[in-house]
Amino acid sequence: MQELYIDSVAHRYGSRLILSSVYMSCKIGEVIGLLGRNGCGKSTLLRIIFGTLKPDYSHIKVNGKLIRKGYITRQISYLPQDFFIPDHLKISYLVTLYTNKHKHELIKEPLIQEHLNMKIGDLSGGQKRLIECLLIMYSDSDFILLDEPFSQLAPVIVDEIKQHIHKLKAIKGFIITDHYYRQIIETSSSIVLLHNGCNYNINHIDDLKLYGYLPI
Repeated sequence: MQELYIDSVAHRYGSRLILSSVYMSCKIGEVIGLLGRNGCGKSTLLRIIFGTLKPDYSHIKVNGKLIRKGYITRQISYLPQDFFIPDHLKISYLVTLYTNKHKHELIKEPLIQEHLNMKIGDLSGGQKRLIECLLIMYSDSDFILLDEPFSQLAPVIVDEIKQHIHKLKAIKGFIITDHYYRQIIETSSSIVLLHNGCNYNINHIDDLKLYGYLPI
């Protein structure tokens, strides 16, 4: 079975321990929602999985094979919190750059089709973020990491991103984090909370109150 397996992830910034023995797994067909308060290590964990941040310790496997940098495998794609694509690049070039197997499917998307010959920097902030999401989600990678994909977006764009996640989860695994916890709960097949450096499986919304993520 295709699986992204994360175990024993530990990391600190200076004397502050951010992650301690964090573990989780994500299989094709799963959407893992990652919740936690600001500064709890959500983005740190995603960057460690992707390979752009070297942890103090980690044991990460893709399909049973131990990896050090996820991006080298091309089986993991990562959407960071902030815009990451240079404004001068054309949509048509980006589609070719990021996608192969799902290229023709992506080109059919109205936003892509209508702006194919435009530079991504000429679009609105919401449109730009949606295109970045689509490029990552429709990449050839089996596992998709999305860091705050819903943040500060209009509800119609949030709904569209959720629809694509639902569509693609049949062939991909997702790990998603966002401050809009209701969107995460609605989208995810399972929820993990990062709290005090450790991870906890959340089975009911009351569990989020138990660990202090939500007020009682």
